[in-house]
Amino acid sequence: MDSNTQKTRIGIIGTGHVGTTLAELWVHAGYHVMVSSRSLSEAQSLATSLGPLATAGTPAQAAAYGDIVVLAVPYGAIPQLGPQLSRTLLDKIVLDPSNPYPWRDGPIAETAQKDGAGVTTQRYFPSAHVVRAFNSIDMTTLRSEAHRAFPLLAVPVAGDDAGAVAQVEALVRAAGFEPVVTGNLATAKLFQPGSTGFELEQDAAGLKQTLHLSQ
Repeated sequence: MDSNTQKTRIGIIGTGHVGTTLAELWVHAGYHVMVSSRSLSEAQSLATSLGPLATAGTPAQAAAYGDIVVLAVPYGAIPQLGPQLSRTLLDKIVLDPSNPYPWRDGPIAETAQKDGAGVTTQRYFPSAHVVRAFNSIDMTTLRSEAHRAFPLLAVPVAGDDAGAVAQVEALVRAAGFEPVVTGNLATAKLFQPGSTGFELEQDAAGLKQTLHLSQ
């Protein structure tokens, strides 16, 4: 366990497939994680299964706990969470792995598809440093491909704040993948649903070539 895992605390909002998978990967890497859900009993059950590095709380408690807070929720929940948690998330890193689907999430998803999910999420958390990552590859694949033999599976990352992006890159590496920074939040549109980089299972060199990024 390195010093980064000992210092960085992760709060995860949502205990579905996304939240559970990411919590498992980071606990395995030695991070302290608080999982949260609308159902505290579900969060407590997950935390118990994850072991002593995991605790459970409410979404508000997870937002307060984490140095990095993960929005592992349906994209349609973003407009509600923004007003509830924006003050708590002042100057914190908000990692957004959620994807907008109009059939499920309604008008906010249509906006995110047009403007980009990263830029849209940032509007609801204006005082936080939003970073997009872990949204472009199915969680079942991430679980099975973590720490695979070289070359590692690439995970695209986008954000406006260089320091926040660097910390999320560290989480990507800890989970067993190779981060590929595409640029600012606007470039997260490259790997959201309907875009070239969505659901690509490539190594870093292949992903950079596909997305026309500099090597």
